[in-house]
Amino acid sequence: MPSLDVSELNIVLGVLGSFIILYGVISVKIKQVWYLGEALPAVLLGVILGPIAAKFLDSERWGSAEKGQTNEITLGVTRVMIGVQLVIAGYQLPAKYNWLRWKEMALCLLPIMTIMWLCTTLCMLATVPKVTLLAALVIGSCVTCTDPILSQAIAKGPFADKYVARPLREIISSEAGANDGFGFPFLMLAVYLIRHADIPGAGKKEEAAGAVAEAGGEAVKMLLARAEEEVGRLGGGVGEAMKNWFLETWLYIVLLSIVYGAVLGYGSCKVVKYALRRKWIDSESYLLFPAALGFFLVGTCGAIGTDDLLACFVAGNALNWDGEYLEETEKRHDEVNSCIDVLLNFGGFMYIGTIIPWSEFNDPDGTGLTYGRLIALGVLVILFRRIPSILLTYKLMPSVCTDWKEALFMGYFGPIGAGAVFYLEHSRHLFPKVGEGDEEETNLAKAIGPVVYWLVLFSIVVHGLSIPALNIIYTYMGVKPIKEDSVEIRRVSMRVATPVNAVPADQDTFIAYNRFSRPVFDASQLPVVRDPPSREMYPLDNYGDEKDRDRRRTIRYAEDNRM
Repeated sequence: MPSLDVSELNIVLGVLGSFIILYGVISVKIKQVWYLGEALPAVLLGVILGPIAAKFLDSERWGSAEKGQTNEITLGVTRVMIGVQLVIAGYQLPAKYNWLRWKEMALCLLPIMTIMWLCTTLCMLATVPKVTLLAALVIGSCVTCTDPILSQAIAKGPFADKYVARPLREIISSEAGANDGFGFPFLMLAVYLIRHADIPGAGKKEEAAGAVAEAGGEAVKMLLARAEEEVGRLGGGVGEAMKNWFLETWLYIVLLSIVYGAVLGYGSCKVVKYALRRKWIDSESYLLFPAALGFFLVGTCGAIGTDDLLACFVAGNALNWDGEYLEETEKRHDEVNSCIDVLLNFGGFMYIGTIIPWSEFNDPDGTGLTYGRLIALGVLVILFRRIPSILLTYKLMPSVCTDWKEALFMGYFGPIGAGAVFYLEHSRHLFPKVGEGDEEETNLAKAIGPVVYWLVLFSIVVHGLSIPALNIIYTYMGVKPIKEDSVEIRRVSMRVATPVNAVPADQDTFIAYNRFSRPVFDASQLPVVRDPPSREMYPLDNYGDEKDRDRRRTIRYAEDNRM
């Protein structure tokens, strides 16, 4: 007999599928006319259908429906969502990009991120009550990194295609990919300083466990080591904290993930090239390779406890080390990886919308948070988290950021999103649960959730609406789109909408300008290209030869004549 089965799985699949269908029908309008991405509509739908409103989607009812399982589900969702997209973002950069732009990347990952972390911490201290300086450093580290998913939408979206110079777009994309995995040193420094602080009673629990282990022998010691997580107050002082920070964070988490990602990515580059020459790999497997690499890295890095996000981005860069992987995907008209991006964005941000803790945003008697304080925090973070650091340092990277206007754009568009949720859920494993620690740890555990989720929501709304507003301003002021680096692109179909940075050439082709994608880095943009010649320093293969330059120049002149 047919029966009604309104299970949680059926509800989730039905809601997600209907949203993708409705969004897809008018997707060109949403992206190329209204300049809205996937994140804002998906989050809003998640809020509407989540536990706070329609109660259609509630992660506490999924699977075994264990109380408190949402935190573990969220950590898993964000790891997969971010990790796969970081591999894709990594290979879409030009060959050897981070190697050739190492000075700019070092500037973005060390002084700029440090200033961002400290400025965000000051914003926390000014608006969030009952948190100490070290607790504010922990919360600030969760939202220091620019979100790689939202930043890719800004760097590669239709608005950037029209108005943002390619060197600036590339550094925004690369910085967001790297600094999301590079947030661990900032988080763990604050964690270790709290964990090893010299306060009365610190380390007593560990001393008692040591006495039991001593009496019970090696077997009991091993069992206790496996069962007991190193959370809470361990004592030892600043020296112990800095030792663990260097050994565990910098060497094991950061350095190991970079080496692991580089070896696996470069090995994949060689293996795929070998299989390609012998025609062993078909198009489907070739185009799905970054996603498979992302799944493997997320799983294996999680198993050994290293930084899966940083490893994924490094592996993506190494996969396209010589530029041939990206070149081949363009020849095959790759739409697979962009579809994976969109699918992960739809599901991931809709899920984030369902788990926003609205009831914790206004708790004047508990955490001391109110909507007024949170709005003030959001405004302060937007203004002071990133903009000052970029304006102070942009003159040190003139090859990617030429003036204060580009610096302001780069500083303002540093969104907070899924990466912050990942760090939030990861940090929950580093401290005792609410009520199990001392006052500082308890206040931190209560405040970190609503503060981070509020900043994620605030950033998605503000940055999501800023691009349409900026487009209106540019149109009103008569700002001309960038018409550089023209290239002829063959239409995949006569019914494909013309990109915003392109004009129809004939019935079979577009002429596109300012495209993000280029398999090989243009060495002529580097500060020093005279001795030895750039072509010897950075082999360009067939790119940039005289015939190709003449072809692009002819296309540009043809477009000028039509105008």
